Amino acid sequence: MATSSETSPTLPVNSAVAKEESAGFIKLAMRNMVRKGRQSLLHFGLTALGLSGFLLLLAWLGRPRLPL
Repeated sequence: MATSSETSPTLPVNSAVAKEESAGFIKLAMRNMVRKGRQSLLHFGLTALGLSGFLLLLAWLGRPRLPL
């Protein structure tokens, strides 16, 4: 015999509420970025340079060694 917790359907997550919460987070992040514009651009540039350098290092270390 099934109990009531096994037969009760689960309620779907309301996507509108989740979308509203994420929109608030995005709005706050954008406001922060506008307020700290120069610092955000500096951090973005440093991150881009660091990632590019890391990928170049990996490519250089992983290059195939062909006999001449």
